[in-house]
Amino acid sequence: MQVAYWIVAALLALFYVYAGGKKVLQGQEELRPMMAWVDQVPMPFVKAIGVLEVLGALGLVLPPLTGIAVALAVAAAVGLALVQVGGLALHLSRGEARVTGLNVVLLVLAAVTAWLATVWL
Repeated sequence: MQVAYWIVAALLALFYVYAGGKKVLQGQEELRPMMAWVDQVPMPFVKAIGVLEVLGALGLVLPPLTGIAVALAVAAAVGLALVQVGGLALHLSRGEARVTGLNVVLLVLAAVTAWLATVWL
């Protein structure tokens, strides 16, 4: 189970460091081509989502790696799943049901990661 956790958690962490980092470091104009929804959401909120994604990615990796507060890995995975629930809600409210595939995949992976992270509890 630990090997499965590390594979899924590493993939999620890489994705969220990239996606969250873009939201934190780039402005609305640079994000718009990839994330059209940034026009409808205040930029401080977009930046906050990015920070949460980066912190979630760190929470997937650092606690199990160090053995300190390993329950935070479960919390991070649940938090990232909730981020995807919010993403699904936003896309569906905008009539963008066809672009929710990535959100669904990330939601499932985060839920699986939360379950796999219980190995340390």
